[in-house]
Amino acid sequence: MNFKGKNIKLILSVDATDEYNLIKNIVEDELRREVSSSIHQSIFRSIERVKIWLKENPFAGDQIRKGQIPKHYIQKYGVNNLWRIELSNYWRLIYTIKSDELEIIVFVLDISDHKKYDELFGY
Repeated sequence: MNFKGKNIKLILSVDATDEYNLIKNIVEDELRREVSSSIHQSIFRSIERVKIWLKENPFAGDQIRKGQIPKHYIQKYGVNNLWRIELSNYWRLIYTIKSDELEIIVFVLDISDHKKYDELFGY
């Protein structure tokens, strides 16, 4: 995908990958058991939809003010910008954007439920 002439690359952190795979495995198990609708399936579909949106427009989420960026993300990833996009069932996808002349990298830091999100941001 391109955005303003730059290639867009979406990368998940280890933490985000672990959460994504956990939800994906639950959904696959539910589908094997012929469960046709669940909270996990709704969350998984919303993650997949958001991944497409971010490849089309990395600025699709809500930007977090610099003063509100949790120290955890600054220390662990060295971020200087942070974005949030809402998923279904009050889940959140947290990401940062890095760019150079050729590409934009959307780096997904976390996929979290509302409780974890509130804890990370001190709410």
